[in-house]
Amino acid sequence: MSGFVLSPAAAADIEDIASFLDDHASHATDSVLTALRGSMTRLAERPGLGHLREDLADEPLRFYAVWSYLVIYRVAARVEIVRVIHAARDVADELSDSS
Repeated sequence: MSGFVLSPAAAADIEDIASFLDDHASHATDSVLTALRGSMTRLAERPGLGHLREDLADEPLRFYAVWSYLVIYRVAARVEIVRVIHAARDVADELSDSS
């Protein structure tokens, strides 16, 4: 499997994470974004990583933890990153809002 693609919601999530970190923990922004990007590349190389959570969405999605964030993805022709959500949020609610 080669590469991954970000959904529009995931791209917006990453922008929001960067903005939040820039405002509240600017020393961590680069490290967190680098870790998120690295995890997405790793998921594209090994798309079975993480946990399958069929209970949180209308479709089977996989969840991969990176720091305090969940990289939520589906496996198709390429790995599609659906969302990147802070683990403290109501994930089921966030996923239903992005449908």
